[in-house]
Amino acid sequence: MLPRREFMLAGALTALPALHTSTQAQEKNVDDLVRVGVMGLSRGQSLALDLAKQSGVEVAYLCDIDSQRRDSAVKQFTEKTSKTPQAVADFREMLDDPKLDALVCAAPNHWHGPATIMACKAGKHVYVEKPCSHNPQEGEWMIAAAEQFKRCVQMGTQRRSAPGIQAAIKKLHAGAIGKVHLSRCYYNNLRPTLGKGVETDPPERFDFELWQGPAPRVKYRSNIMHYNWHWFWHWGGGELANNGVHGLDLCRWGLQADYLTRTVSSGGRYWFDDDQETPDTQTACFEFEGNKQVSWEALSCNKHGVDFFCAFYGEDGSLELDSEGTHRVYDRSDKMVEEVAGTTSGQVEHLQNFVDCIRANDPTKLNQPITEGHKSTLLCHLGNIAYRTGQTVNCDPANGHIQDNPEQQKLWQRDYDPAWKEAVSM
Repeated sequence: MLPRREFMLAGALTALPALHTSTQAQEKNVDDLVRVGVMGLSRGQSLALDLAKQSGVEVAYLCDIDSQRRDSAVKQFTEKTSKTPQAVADFREMLDDPKLDALVCAAPNHWHGPATIMACKAGKHVYVEKPCSHNPQEGEWMIAAAEQFKRCVQMGTQRRSAPGIQAAIKKLHAGAIGKVHLSRCYYNNLRPTLGKGVETDPPERFDFELWQGPAPRVKYRSNIMHYNWHWFWHWGGGELANNGVHGLDLCRWGLQADYLTRTVSSGGRYWFDDDQETPDTQTACFEFEGNKQVSWEALSCNKHGVDFFCAFYGEDGSLELDSEGTHRVYDRSDKMVEEVAGTTSGQVEHLQNFVDCIRANDPTKLNQPITEGHKSTLLCHLGNIAYRTGQTVNCDPANGHIQDNPEQQKLWQRDYDPAWKEAVSM
């Protein structure tokens, strides 16, 4: 039986497909106030503060299932902006507000697809953090929801809006290093061990039932909150989906690659003997039509790395790019012929682009629309599927679907808690 709040929502959702035709968001013009609600107040707090700096934007809600973090975020937000948003634990209260224009979803990965789909059904635009989905099927559902309900859905790979990075990609596309065949990206960090957790009651300050939401129910463990869920397949996708998507997105963009043809991946949990399921050392390679390849390497437990974010190799030279848009162009003999400084990773610009598209009611002007966000996120999912099955993943280059491998195809989607299944699917 659905809890009272879920029962009320289920009744409301039956009428949602028609809601988008009358929502105020469709009639926005450049002078209108854009009201947003932010879900997930770790990463989301940074997004909320940057949104509050933008003209004509009101952060109307701050939402988190942890009362301590929620109260702290509201206090900090008020101190920095002199505005006090409404604090809520359940993001569905935001969706119930007919005056709310957009949801910002910075909750854990298993919420990205479901919250986006539910928000689109409720007539809201969505800024969803990376990776856009927990599994490939959700990405396709998100595209369908954005198209059916005519919503702006932007994935938070903010470097798509960084001026220096845009300039570097434009040079690649204009032939600065000739035809590009290969791109490489890297991620290194120094993460501690998770240790061995135990089943226990969750702290009183947060609602673990609501945190699980659409995911199948499991017992609370002492070492999953608030960040370590990334390292369990039930909620996260490891470092590949956590940070790999940023570099892979730029690699795919620079190569002008679409869906891949095959991928392989290797690695493991090398550094610690603990509960982590995802690898701390991983390499993945992705092939595309037209003789194009992307490679990704990561170490979660060793900080030493290369001095660039991603690199591109073409017939006439190479280009290195850092995370804020500084880029260096080299000729075939490895002589640097140009260096341009970048200044920002693009978060403010990415949020502004999202707000501008809401006002114009024009999803085609998004710098990272959900269709493109899904393609880049899909690389992470398929790389992890290759790792988990220990096999090459062969894909249909028309849509990225796995070909002729039932074991791998089972990982294309997930099961959902019965109380949420209808609300979060398309």
